[in-house]
Amino acid sequence: MENFWPEGIKKTKQREDVFRVLTQAERPLSAIEIYNCIQKENEETKYAISTIYRALSVFEEKGLIEKSTLMGDDTAVYEWQHGKHKHYAICLKCHKLVPLAKCPFEHIQLDTSDENFTVTSHKLEIYGYCNKCKKDEKTKV
Repeated sequence: MENFWPEGIKKTKQREDVFRVLTQAERPLSAIEIYNCIQKENEETKYAISTIYRALSVFEEKGLIEKSTLMGDDTAVYEWQHGKHKHYAICLKCHKLVPLAKCPFEHIQLDTSDENFTVTSHKLEIYGYCNKCKKDEKTKV
């Protein structure tokens, strides 16, 4: 676990658990997945799912996590911001998230000649089929 606690956020056991799961996760997780990870680590821990959502809301308000809703799925996923953002290719069949090695916008200069707009962030999602789903489709033919 990372050895810091975010400044300006009250430390509670529930928030510490959500923090630990998110900072150790290798991919974005839904609130249910976070809840299940906490329950799996310690079966005696009994939080309501609403407690997980409240903790996520606090982290999101402070800009510490990125919340996304992927196309074709109404479930929000959350990812801890480790200093740089990530983009994903998303399988249309199994919804697997494949991280892109680099941001495709890394070296693009956006036209900001309009003084009334400042770019502060961006999101990019690429859709297709993972190798497993692609192979499964070929074997059905």
